[in-house]
Amino acid sequence: MIMRPKTAEQIAKFVIWFISILVVFLLFFIVAFILIKGIPTLTWDFLTQNPTDSGRSGGILATVVSTLLVTLVAVLVATPFGVGTAFFLTEFTHENKVTRIIRFSAESLAAIPSIVYGLFGFIFFVIYLKLGWSIISGGLTMGVMILPTIIRTSEEAIRTVPKAYREVCFSLGGNKWQTITRAVLPSAFPGIATGVILGIGRCVAETAAVILTAGSSLHMPTSLLDPSRTMAVHFYILAREGISMERAYGTATLLIIIILAINLSANMIVNRFVANSK
Repeated sequence: MIMRPKTAEQIAKFVIWFISILVVFLLFFIVAFILIKGIPTLTWDFLTQNPTDSGRSGGILATVVSTLLVTLVAVLVATPFGVGTAFFLTEFTHENKVTRIIRFSAESLAAIPSIVYGLFGFIFFVIYLKLGWSIISGGLTMGVMILPTIIRTSEEAIRTVPKAYREVCFSLGGNKWQTITRAVLPSAFPGIATGVILGIGRCVAETAAVILTAGSSLHMPTSLLDPSRTMAVHFYILAREGISMERAYGTATLLIIIILAINLSANMIVNRFVANSK
């Protein structure tokens, strides 16, 4: 029996809607479950004190600072290289063997498991460069890890800029650099910012690569060469070793809140930038 096209279309719509609603439900269920378990733990002392007794008591201030520092180092390292590579692939060269190799390398890096990045960072940054378990080692490793994301999203954002923008800038006497900085970059900024935001989210939530490079010290870091423990690593250790599930949920809750705040703030900035540029 042949199904009528209208019936097939209705079934397809139902399946698509069902899958979409299921995904949203799962997201809200997971987030709500963690928030319900963790919000009672978010007291002032928990947020402003350093962890003690392997995390059984005290707060998570040192882990919050460590997370922000590792993420900052990673973004400062990856953003210039990622955006620069994207501009090279789109504005300074034509499609050839070199560009195909670069894109293949970026796609291959994106497919590598995080634990492999951790092993690379441990061997190269921690041992070979003798940086030890430190914020700088973790940040550099995470910078390499988020580099493919920034390259691909930035390249796609630059490609969406109409060629007319470049032609107008050239017709007004602008050179290549002026065209990129004054015409292409402002138009592609929202897409580039999206790639950076995705990279920040991955840095904040990463565990395997950070624990092998930044370490798991509970002390408040005083320099980039100090070992540290990020919030994701702290949450993993508390839950994995059964130290304190209550504090593990509290850490996970704050982690979700920070990621949500970063995404909302970044979206507001991007939207305001787009509105002002029109």
